[in-house]
Amino acid sequence: MKTRFHFIPILAIMILFASCEKDNYPAPKSVLSGQIVYNGEPIGVEYNQVRLQLWQPGFGKLAAIDAQVAQDGSYSAMLFNGNYKMVFPKGRGPFKTLEKDATAKDTLFVKLEGNQTVDVEVMPYYMIRTPQFNGGESKVSVALKLEKIIKDVNAKDVERVTLYVNKTEFVSRSTNIATAEIPGGDIKDLNAISLTTNVPALMPTQNYVFARVGVKIKDVEDMVFSPVQKVQL
Repeated sequence: MKTRFHFIPILAIMILFASCEKDNYPAPKSVLSGQIVYNGEPIGVEYNQVRLQLWQPGFGKLAAIDAQVAQDGSYSAMLFNGNYKMVFPKGRGPFKTLEKDATAKDTLFVKLEGNQTVDVEVMPYYMIRTPQFNGGESKVSVALKLEKIIKDVNAKDVERVTLYVNKTEFVSRSTNIATAEIPGGDIKDLNAISLTTNVPALMPTQNYVFARVGVKIKDVEDMVFSPVQKVQL
């Protein structure tokens, strides 16, 4: 070992020690978690599509730490203690962020000292109300209402409402085995929307599926979703 070590350039040795020191830094131990909410009610989104960005000034090159938002609107990040700025990337999420004042705008400031829960209040364009799922005879159906939340100059129309069905609890545009869709222009009453889809033969066989409804809003990339529901066939 000593003979080999003599042939390592001085620069390589310095890099090696620097790497060891860096690796010996304590790992982050504090968990910042919470949910994206409207009046305290969680907002469902698509898995791995919406994220929060956490910024911690004062530590070398400033870079964002991404916290992915789960299907149920929850997020979690393992961090070092310190001061953080929380923001959504511009244009992401089926909602508008809230501006607290002219200085902070839509930035949420967090002082992390140990595990902490911080819910992020937003203003969704629409909320899905009272989704009722039913299954049987290889079909899944749902009846629901839509509540239009933003009604001022920032209001947007519904592009489509879609029922998604999957074998697992991950239900989205990219992970589904069956869908049914109604264009926004065909919706006559936001309080009476219904959809039905056929479920294909499942291999291996199972007598249940998971379903949820997604609402695509015009000119908004991310969809708002209902909670995932297990449906017996």
